[in-house]
Amino acid sequence: MFRSARLPRLTRTVLAASTLFAAAFAHAQTPITFKVIGQPAATGLVQKNYEKPFFDDFAARTGLNIKADYKPIDQLGIKDTEQLRVMKAGLFDIVSLRVSQNSRDEPTLLGLDLVGAAPDYATARKVYDAYRDTLDKRLQKSFQVKLLGAWPFGPQILFCKKPVASLADLKGLKVRTYDQNLSKFMATVGATPVPLAFTEVHQSLSLGVVDCAITGPSSANSSGWPEVTTHQYALGVQMAVNAYAIGLKQWNKLKPEEQAKLQAAFTKLNDDIWAYSQELTADAMNCNAGKEPCKLNKKFKLVDSPLQEADKKALTDAVARISVPTWAEICDKANKTCSADWKATVGKVIGIQ
Repeated sequence: MFRSARLPRLTRTVLAASTLFAAAFAHAQTPITFKVIGQPAATGLVQKNYEKPFFDDFAARTGLNIKADYKPIDQLGIKDTEQLRVMKAGLFDIVSLRVSQNSRDEPTLLGLDLVGAAPDYATARKVYDAYRDTLDKRLQKSFQVKLLGAWPFGPQILFCKKPVASLADLKGLKVRTYDQNLSKFMATVGATPVPLAFTEVHQSLSLGVVDCAITGPSSANSSGWPEVTTHQYALGVQMAVNAYAIGLKQWNKLKPEEQAKLQAAFTKLNDDIWAYSQELTADAMNCNAGKEPCKLNKKFKLVDSPLQEADKKALTDAVARISVPTWAEICDKANKTCSADWKATVGKVIGIQ
């Protein structure tokens, strides 16, 4: 009698515990979804072949039970100058950050990519490695986002619908720019800087709103700029560094081992893009000018103006004379240790104090 009376109660207890365990297990298996702002689809092959596949396969790439709701920024109706603001408001969880474009909201960002400071990939990598921790601390403090890495589209060069074979040929021409530092440099060589979003450039060149525009060779190729220009001039004024950042709210929800997995996945993605970017740039320079080998981009027939040594020197000289002072004046107003922090890190690497 005792055993038969106890059995139903025990059974009910076991069943209740099992139900609770099953519910908890099901909850644990329900993936989190991160809302992600991507690079503009119009920028081309980095976004198509590396960034989008990474987020499409986010759980497998990170080893975490997290999905990514990934949308390129040019499909969201958000300006690429507003990324930090929408992240701070908590509207998205991860952003593929357009560094120069967001430098008006956070001038410290531009320390990654001052005009003339990193004329090649090797120097750009040294700049990033030196500056990463400084920038990460600032972004966490000002916008509550954590830096997960950065990578370059590659040397930003001139595409013109008029013959341009040197910086001197830009005098009197309207040139598309995308940050204050670059605009200042263009003005010093006699050009008229015209700030334009990337997606506006093709039409602006076609309609004569601008005579020249600056971007990377592969991005120009993917967006059809050679259809509305005649010359490319390979003076790399910047490297178009972009970054990945996650909202601190989401980052802090992760366990330390989960944070480590996420960071490792982004480190690999960044390293892969560094290598791919170099390959793309070399191929696109050939393709834009109708030369071989041309394997990754579309072939056009631009005039490839030879790089002038005097212009290379002018760009190098501009770092200490124009880029750093112009940027420091703006950045130190927003962040009082901005230029001092940069000189203590990046400045030591490239010899600017």
